[in-house]
Amino acid sequence: MSLVFAAITPHPPLLIPTIGKEAIKKLEKTKKAMEKMEEDLYLARPDIIMVISPHGSYFKEAFTINICPEFETDFRDFGDLTTKTKFKGEMNLSVLIREEARDEDFPLTMISEKGLDHGSGIPLYYLTRHLPNAAVLPIGFCDLDWKTHLNFGYLIKEQIMRSQKRVAVIASGDLSHALSNDAPAGYNQAGEEFDKKIQELLSSRNTVGMLQLDKNFVNDASECGFRSFLMLMGILRGVNFDYKKYSYESPFGVGYLTANFTF
Repeated sequence: MSLVFAAITPHPPLLIPTIGKEAIKKLEKTKKAMEKMEEDLYLARPDIIMVISPHGSYFKEAFTINICPEFETDFRDFGDLTTKTKFKGEMNLSVLIREEARDEDFPLTMISEKGLDHGSGIPLYYLTRHLPNAAVLPIGFCDLDWKTHLNFGYLIKEQIMRSQKRVAVIASGDLSHALSNDAPAGYNQAGEEFDKKIQELLSSRNTVGMLQLDKNFVNDASECGFRSFLMLMGILRGVNFDYKKYSYESPFGVGYLTANFTF
């Protein structure tokens, strides 16, 4: 059918009430933004929700697609053994992407893992509350160059447009993890510069500028979402969209951006 929704979300585990508890109050902007995005996604009526996550099974030289009849969130690494949200998997679109990747010589590994990593599970926890019938398709990036990520996103876009389903794409990823002395990566001046630059490039649709960022600068920022965003920009190639930032905050030294691309 078509691409009906595209967005960027963060994935702090503290957004899950049983994990965050009182600390969730420090993420109020992000929480409200995710709740607003849930409304917008519901209105888009997706059949399939594709989630690009930095934290699934990782292969250095191959992208991944996780195909499984049923998925379940898994937050045990954060001390939560009770929050279990289930989703049905999507099988057909993944086959189209696999076949096209093979024809175009893109390295792609198919995996089948029921447990969803937190990069997928946290956005889905918030965004699918009123979409019980939407199927989920998790995708992972790799260590290949940035232009290859952009081009693989475009390959995915072509298969989305050939599908008979309504598809939403969520690029899950945090920005810098080095925004303060108590941040996970400690403080680095590049962190704040990176977060400002990425938001500027996204809002101006400057994909070329994203590809031209200095690799050392990106590494110094200790980000985790850049390649997710590159794949999303590949999916949005040729789409006339407006960028809408819902929120940005960094209460724990990590940049959390929530943004929608309307078209």
